[in-house]
Amino acid sequence: MTMRVAIVAAGGVGGYFGARLARAGEEVVFVARGEHLRAIRERGLRVESADGDLLVQPAHATDDPATVGPVEVVLVAVKGWQLPDAIATMRPLVGSETLVVPLLNGVEAPDQLAAALGSERVAGGLCGLFGEVVAPGHIRNLQPHPFVAVGELDNARSERIERLRDSFERAGVRADIAADIRAALWEKLLFVGPFGAVGAVTRASIGVVRDLPETRALLEGAMAEVGVVARARGIAVAEGAVAAALARVDGSPAGATASMQRDIMAGRPSELEAQVGAVVRAGEKAGVATPFHRYLYACLLPQERAARGDAGEAGS
Repeated sequence: MTMRVAIVAAGGVGGYFGARLARAGEEVVFVARGEHLRAIRERGLRVESADGDLLVQPAHATDDPATVGPVEVVLVAVKGWQLPDAIATMRPLVGSETLVVPLLNGVEAPDQLAAALGSERVAGGLCGLFGEVVAPGHIRNLQPHPFVAVGELDNARSERIERLRDSFERAGVRADIAADIRAALWEKLLFVGPFGAVGAVTRASIGVVRDLPETRALLEGAMAEVGVVARARGIAVAEGAVAAALARVDGSPAGATASMQRDIMAGRPSELEAQVGAVVRAGEKAGVATPFHRYLYACLLPQERAARGDAGEAGS
């Protein structure tokens, strides 16, 4: 039995996983805009990936979710700073039985979605891949065997989560139901936040960062800090989380960069607030010092403000 799935939006993350689901026979609609939307409609969605290329053609894509109506699952794959606008955009896709799963970096998205759409409609989710849009209608992923993890926010087992997991696995995507989705989200942030922030400050790929003792120490210190903050907030982050994150760093392609780093280096708005700022804010609430993240945040904030035209306030 197929699922009706909406992908908001069809960038490096949403485009990759949406294409895999569509290729496996799920009824997928991509929410996109501009030249990317036009290319998907005219030529299909092309995915170039370390685990195998594919082309979804024809691909159902739109910039008007009202023409689609309620679906069974909404996979939210926008950048953290785009989430408020995405919530407004996706409302026509959300019915009484719709499951909304964010695949965003950071730890705040599930609660933001639950506040807007109702906690009963929202689960937690995360993913791992190095994906980006390289041209309209063209996604590239550098990571072999991308994965997803999903889970109800109260960690209960549910039929809807198991069905979503099964859909990913039929699509050839490694998918797990997290025993503790909140801890899994913090462990993901422990990896991706320092990865992107240190990369953005140094302007170096992960191969350079991990090989220089000075930058590796900065990376490891920032990772450890995330774990300390999480545990102070009552999140059961694994004791070996830093070692696991460093192992992922060492196994990453040498030329890999995080999306936050690429956005900052290109002068675009980034997920600085959702990744680095979130740790600073959480540390303040828990009474935990965060010198690594305060340093990284302070270094990158002027560029973030410039990218936003000084319109966005820090911490917003």
